[in-house]
Amino acid sequence: MPQLNAVSHLTLVRARAGCSARVEACLSQLIEPTLQTPGCLHFALQHCDNDPQLWQVAGYWQDEPSMLAYFNSSLMEIYGALVHQQVVDSLDFQTFSDVGGLNR
Repeated sequence: MPQLNAVSHLTLVRARAGCSARVEACLSQLIEPTLQTPGCLHFALQHCDNDPQLWQVAGYWQDEPSMLAYFNSSLMEIYGALVHQQVVDSLDFQTFSDVGGLNR
């Protein structure tokens, strides 16, 4: 059986001017349900200290199948809602994996 490695995702969300509170309200809805998602090791929403429009969403997963299941869940609709409501200027979404044995 192949060994599964931890993976993570990072999303930088830039709110439109005057919309940061609405973006926070939407993104905050992700926290508890994501923490209850099978395979979730950690999930956090953070606000940038020196840029009031910038938010960071980070998730850490026990393996890639767990993260992919999350990406295919209805929780991802939050991001679509932000775009549809026109309250974000940008979304930068990245995924990462551990480098062979360095993070064990």
